[in-house]
Amino acid sequence: MSTTIERAETFFEQYELALLARDADAIALMYSVPALIVFPGDLIPVVHTDQTRDFFASAFDQYEGIRDVDRQMSMIAETPGCLWVDVTWSFQIRPSERFCYQLVDRQGELQIAVLTPLQ
Repeated sequence: MSTTIERAETFFEQYELALLARDADAIALMYSVPALIVFPGDLIPVVHTDQTRDFFASAFDQYEGIRDVDRQMSMIAETPGCLWVDVTWSFQIRPSERFCYQLVDRQGELQIAVLTPLQ
């Protein structure tokens, strides 16, 4: 397994743990500032870590009862300092979610710079 894939796998393992723990502060630190969230009909520029923290804190109710997740990950592309990763999150009690994550290397740590839903 390449170092790049290992780094992405480790990043998403940590992201998954933070999501399952409902740890909005930890999740917020995994997003770059600035970042961009792309949803159909809406572009959300992230200019402060508090935006990400508050968004996830307000969204945790929709994942009530979820204690386990299956993550399928595939690398889409890689450039120096950037990775594009397709991740499908499957939950036991709700439909799966699929996103394209653009990860950037910030001082040796990966962070999410652009999040785009694929479903």
